[in-house]
Amino acid sequence: MHRKATVGALAAAIALLATACTGSTGASADDDPNAEVTLTFWHGWSAPNEVAAVNANVKRFEKVHPNIKVKVVSNVTDDKIQQALRAGGSNAPDVVSSFTTDNVGKFCSSGAFADLAPFVQKSKLDLEKTFARTRLDYTQFEGKRCTLPLLGDAYGLYYNKDAFKEAGITAPPKTWDEFDEIAKKLTKPKGSSYERVGFMPNFHGYESTIGHLAAQWGPTYFDASGKSNVAKDPAFARMLTWQKNLVTKLGGFDKLERFRTTFGDEWGAKHPFHTQQVAMQLDGEWRLGMALDAKVPFDIGVAPLPVPADQIGEYGKGYLSGTIAGIAATSHKQNAAWQFLKYLTTDTDAVVDFANELRNVPSTTAALASPRLKFDPRFKTFLDIAANPKSTTTPASVNGGAYQVTLQDLGFRHESGKANLKSDLEKTAQQIDTDIEKAK
Repeated sequence: MHRKATVGALAAAIALLATACTGSTGASADDDPNAEVTLTFWHGWSAPNEVAAVNANVKRFEKVHPNIKVKVVSNVTDDKIQQALRAGGSNAPDVVSSFTTDNVGKFCSSGAFADLAPFVQKSKLDLEKTFARTRLDYTQFEGKRCTLPLLGDAYGLYYNKDAFKEAGITAPPKTWDEFDEIAKKLTKPKGSSYERVGFMPNFHGYESTIGHLAAQWGPTYFDASGKSNVAKDPAFARMLTWQKNLVTKLGGFDKLERFRTTFGDEWGAKHPFHTQQVAMQLDGEWRLGMALDAKVPFDIGVAPLPVPADQIGEYGKGYLSGTIAGIAATSHKQNAAWQFLKYLTTDTDAVVDFANELRNVPSTTAALASPRLKFDPRFKTFLDIAANPKSTTTPASVNGGAYQVTLQDLGFRHESGKANLKSDLEKTAQQIDTDIEKAK
């Protein structure tokens, strides 16, 4: 299960990253990868089944490389990673994985993670054949590759098939116009609140971020010169206008927000999709397994998110993200670390086994097509979204995901009627550019 950073947690991580002074401390790739060595691997998974899956993958690697032992440290945040890489020393990690693709720009530009290009070249690894373009995009920054994809995430639409049937709806929506009509039809008012909403459009709703939704409009976040494009690309204004209109159609911001506060925890059994407080949910591939584990009393449907009517030919695309992994620049065991990183991220059997155990989308092209991949038939929707050439992600930035936080803040103001969209998009673009220049 991939745990995408919340806006608040992301902002905290950015604050730390902005003050980090990381980089190489004289370490280099001059160790003998065939020598007896122990590597330290840090990762963020914490649930017992997740930790067990990581450990099983490590044991498989150690069997192939008996000279390399791996000490595993779980439940590690990006904050702790940065602190450890600044300090260095014997307790620092050699290989690190992170859930936060937004921080790749900072990891690469600060020198916290080693440049992987020499290792890739020496191994004669063809990255273009191994990974989809979008996966390669979010694991490098300004031409420097300091991470590789370690499993992937794809976002789609979950829907309550029983509620659809009850309302006489025969198929999931393919366009946003169809989506709006279905969302209204599935909404059940109850007094001054709701028994159920067809969809929770408010940006504080689970996974309803600008980045996840805007992907369906095919946005360009930065122009060729690196300047923010959010005020010039009509995709952003179109998405925000659609979202605010849907908020109005479903009862208004205040009424929806009061209902939203009754939702259970996003990662628990009382998620609003599980409890049928929402009939449609934007979410990643992990939600299917979680809903089944929660033994929901209805039939679950899965489909790609809708697209604008004038982009119907691109239906099937979605937002992609995932776990990333790299080698600490402070490591004095980088050649051995590369053997471990390469195994985790490019060995087809290793990727397939890991994906099966964690119920994530495989990150390599070969693993996506592997007959050993085990999944609920509905999971194929996410495999198809991951393989769709029109699927996109949010680009890396030198100050991590700060620009997404700034853009999300605009979304909060706009949905509640406190923003002038045209002028506020221009101000947001200026703020994004100013923040990036300061970070540089």
